Amino acid sequence: MDTRNNNSHEGTKTRRWDKEELSKIVVDCAYKLHVEVGPGLLESVYEAVLQKILVDRGLRVTRQQTIPIELMGLSLNEGFRADLIVEDVLLIELKSVEKFSPVHPKQVLTYLRLLNLPLGLLINFGAPTFKEGCKRIVNGKQNFVSSCLRVNKKEELS
Repeated sequence: MDTRNNNSHEGTKTRRWDKEELSKIVVDCAYKLHVEVGPGLLESVYEAVLQKILVDRGLRVTRQQTIPIELMGLSLNEGFRADLIVEDVLLIELKSVEKFSPVHPKQVLTYLRLLNLPLGLLINFGAPTFKEGCKRIVNGKQNFVSSCLRVNKKEELS
């Protein structure tokens, strides 16, 4: 029996998860949730359900984790909260809006930088299709060569 609560790491064996493996699991679970439920629910409902699905898959997931801010010599533990953080490796920011605003990816990138995490997923359950509502956000240069979710961009030669 799994004795973990939603935000506890006690009594669990530590496994080092690959960010790509986690990303694939989260995308699969979120896609199934989008297909099953569709758009129209509050963000908090999708958040609670997705967390439960991921925990049932054996993942450690924290919900509404405070993101500390250090500015001008001040340390603040208020203001930002991450919707979901999976295995202390992957940040998930959820939305339930018609379409992404330009600020949404910037928000995720800011959270990734403050938490020093490599990868985030921005998932909008309000989008007409899951593909339109799922974005990967990368913090800095990362090695994603093996990613099955990677989008290749043609690089310009200098």
